[in-house]
Amino acid sequence: MSTFKLGEIAQLVEGDLKGDPSKKIIGINRLDKAGPEEISFFKDKRYQSELFNTKAGALLLERPFSELTQDQVIVKDSFKAYVKVARLFMKEVPRYQGISPLAFVHPKAVIGKDVSIYPFVYVGEGVCLRDRVILFPGVYVGDGSEIKEDSILYPNVVIMPGCKVGAHCILHAGVIVGADGFGYYRDEMGIQKVPQIGGVVIGDGVELGANTCVDRAALGDTVLGNNVKLDNLVQIGHNVFVGDNTLIVAQTGVSGSVWIGKNVIIGGQVGISDHLTIGDGAMIGSQSGVAKDIAPREVVSGTPTMPHRLWLRVVTLLKELPNLFERVKVLEKKMGGK
Repeated sequence: MSTFKLGEIAQLVEGDLKGDPSKKIIGINRLDKAGPEEISFFKDKRYQSELFNTKAGALLLERPFSELTQDQVIVKDSFKAYVKVARLFMKEVPRYQGISPLAFVHPKAVIGKDVSIYPFVYVGEGVCLRDRVILFPGVYVGDGSEIKEDSILYPNVVIMPGCKVGAHCILHAGVIVGADGFGYYRDEMGIQKVPQIGGVVIGDGVELGANTCVDRAALGDTVLGNNVKLDNLVQIGHNVFVGDNTLIVAQTGVSGSVWIGKNVIIGGQVGISDHLTIGDGAMIGSQSGVAKDIAPREVVSGTPTMPHRLWLRVVTLLKELPNLFERVKVLEKKMGGK
């Protein structure tokens, strides 16, 4: 169990400590769950009642609270401070020591130093696993694929042949990289499949949530840039490009050949039509339907998408539509009567 002195924590977060620097802290927890040897944080005013009732031994705060008896660390941003402190108490990812005899590793696979391969993993011909990669049970890495340094593939991740995963990536359980893109056409014989013979290239520092799918390209590559973060159950279609530092929230679907710029934020349950461009820094509200290009730094919501502030007005007026309809009917009758 990790233990830190409160003074060490204050120094880490560059905070002003009002309390005992020698106090021992054994963990971090929610305000309503923290105990006397744990630290917590307060950011959102909705949790003010929990703040005044917490049993935490120390608090990360953005201003002093004279009413509280706990030791206090005053910081500029309590949430960012919380993140730094939480990292202190994170458990290391468990590693299998070496390669399990119950795993299959092709003789022509290249395995780096300190690679951890759990039982029931499949590593195909020509695969390259760089140093310190961890493959949990049930992982499949297809022929000719590459997983770079320090990446972690949790149980039942599937990397289809010829795909590349960058360094320091985290792929959560059930992720599938490199399944065929959804490409078909109709002729007199019915529905015909378009061959999907491209690949997937994933940059460094990417995190893919559970059961997320990134399809291989028809030609060329589907590309996720560096530091892209995808939530659970996100679908990335074939030949999509996602720029660096972009966030995509759960249950969003991106159709084929969409180009998404850098630093984009896409809310949950968004649907994006094919062959569109989403400019750098754009923001798309949850449950939006995107049917046209979005300019850089534009903020949109709704189906079809429109400027976010306009969408808020539309939503406000929607509940008034039945009354407005009845009023219009009354006015029509009056005008017809004249």
